[in-house]
Amino acid sequence: GERTVVPDRKSQDGSDEEWLTKFVLTERSGEQIGSEDLEGQPYVAGFFFSTCASICVQQNTKVQRLQEKFKDQPIRFLSISCDPEVDSPEVLSEYATKFDASEDQWLFFTGKMDYIRRVGAEMYSLGVVRRGHPEKFALVDARGDVYGLYTWSDDAQWEALVRDIDAML
Repeated sequence: GERTVVPDRKSQDGSDEEWLTKFVLTERSGEQIGSEDLEGQPYVAGFFFSTCASICVQQNTKVQRLQEKFKDQPIRFLSISCDPEVDSPEVLSEYATKFDASEDQWLFFTGKMDYIRRVGAEMYSLGVVRRGHPEKFALVDARGDVYGLYTWSDDAQWEALVRDIDAML
């Protein structure tokens, strides 16, 4: 399998309206940015935390590669903290500089842990806990629909992600 397709929540009958279909989180700039602000171009979302020494560094190195490849193209990258008590906007700003993260293209988010857990589970079908997250990226299209999930540590899925982003652009 090259990507995992997630069920379309929006096509449900509305009886489950407690299900998150959008979010608003705090970006490293201190701005409140919502998923609806991101519509109009695709984005890649992943979860991480700044004090994670191994996996998250590899993961964000992958995002850095995407940023280099798709520089000046209409796509964004979202890194959402799953240790928000530690990862204040200031901490995230400092962390972002390690990866030469573009302020416009690569966004770092923090918020309340319970809410972030719900964003992961309900919007991206990714199980996120405090300081725990899957090695996956969600690719979201310009309409805000999840196109698929990709295990970035798997070469075939990584290549599929790059190919699918290219096709979207």
